[in-house]
Amino acid sequence: MHDSIPHLVGVTVAVPARLHLGFFDLSETPGRRFGGMGLAVDDLKTSITIRRARRTGPFGRAEALHQKKPPTAESDRALRYLQAMEQALAVVGSHELSVAELTPAHAGLGSGTQLALAVAAGLRRLHGLPLDVEADALTLGRGSRSGIGIGLFHRGGLVVDGGHGDRPGAAPIISHLPFPDSWRVILVLEPGRRGVHGADEATTFATLPPMSEADAAHICRLVLMKALPAIAERDLANFGAAVTEMQARLGDHFASRQGGARFTSPDVAAVLETLAGAGAAGIGQSSWGPTGFAFAPSAAAAERLVAMARTHPRSRGLDIRVCRGLNRGAEIIAHAESLRDADSQRDSQKTG
Repeated sequence: MHDSIPHLVGVTVAVPARLHLGFFDLSETPGRRFGGMGLAVDDLKTSITIRRARRTGPFGRAEALHQKKPPTAESDRALRYLQAMEQALAVVGSHELSVAELTPAHAGLGSGTQLALAVAAGLRRLHGLPLDVEADALTLGRGSRSGIGIGLFHRGGLVVDGGHGDRPGAAPIISHLPFPDSWRVILVLEPGRRGVHGADEATTFATLPPMSEADAAHICRLVLMKALPAIAERDLANFGAAVTEMQARLGDHFASRQGGARFTSPDVAAVLETLAGAGAAGIGQSSWGPTGFAFAPSAAAAERLVAMARTHPRSRGLDIRVCRGLNRGAEIIAHAESLRDADSQRDSQKTG
């Protein structure tokens, strides 16, 4: 059993949203499966706070505080993660959980993994336990296909996971590169639409026809011989070309589960087509969408492209914004007892 560290009254964990730029191998050839490339972005994040409870809530050892807001599916989900981690870590005492910010759920931005890992890391820090992100992801049912969210929790930037082999556990991170500071990411979100998720996602993967070996090999070559060298050399044209081609092949592969199209949302697709025609690079959809993305060489270029995109008649109802790639992982902030209502001491450990 583990007792709480006396001088800590709470811990806040903030985890950036991520783009999933694509899987590598969805064929049924022997060996590793999935693999993928992803990027941490600023502007969108999940932020939670765990405190030692002043009273025990109706759920037993954990209580969710919704900050004057009614419970939501995501806040209830966070509470379930907290209860599962309390049991897994055998920690003593009850806890309060508040959710301050959430990445849009089921939008292709990794919100479920961010929430799970934030809760697990916060509880560990509160009780003086070392981080074990990979183990906690498995405990909470995350990372069964992609290791991107786990890798980005540690260090941010652009990461590549090596897919799942015969060994159990999270897919290993085999590459980590900083994203160029001057580049910008254009996100095109459709708040009223959700991508495939949960049980439907598992069923979709189970029934999806296998990818051809030729397509899998070509995607792997695009990543290894074009996208990653281009990031290292700050070459947006070649990075964008590699991402666009990879996304086109993946979009065609998933089209039968996306209404016969490369993109989940027709409106997002129309705006992305406008961005591509105006010179944006690396056009694609993050995971199952509906969020689309594109890249620009500078803040000024991104703002020009976004202004143009917002004039498109199908942009109404879309959230089009400019973000940066984020070259750090999750932030963990410990709230000391002497500073209960004042400052917080920022944890020097930024998980990487």
